[in-house]
Amino acid sequence: MPEGYRSLRREVSSASLASARLLWSMAYDEALAQRIHHLLEGEPGLTSRKMFGGLGFMLDGRMAVAAGGSGSLMVRVDPSDGATWVDGAAVAPMEMRGRALDGWLLVSRDALASDEQLRLWVDRGVAFVRALPPR
Repeated sequence: MPEGYRSLRREVSSASLASARLLWSMAYDEALAQRIHHLLEGEPGLTSRKMFGGLGFMLDGRMAVAAGGSGSLMVRVDPSDGATWVDGAAVAPMEMRGRALDGWLLVSRDALASDEQLRLWVDRGVAFVRALPPR
């Protein structure tokens, strides 16, 4: 095996390890996921799926909320309502690859400390998804 190939293989292995560490650190907050699951228990059409380093909670195949890393919550909302709820600190537009996602908010851990605060945001996500026309 040529020496250049061996060093390339070592670099790729190191990069893979770094990627694995990054993915691990971005894992969703399991305590938050349990709290969400408890709130949504019995909701018709409820499923959950791991995606984007988080755990998404789907209603009839449409994601309403997701538990993210560091205790944050991703919430699907009506874009016109979402703009009024953004405060720039605890609630911000969800961004992916540097671009704001219309109709998605990111709620910080601090804004979800109580069960009532979490319920408010989960209910907003559920209400929006339930108001969408059937597929």
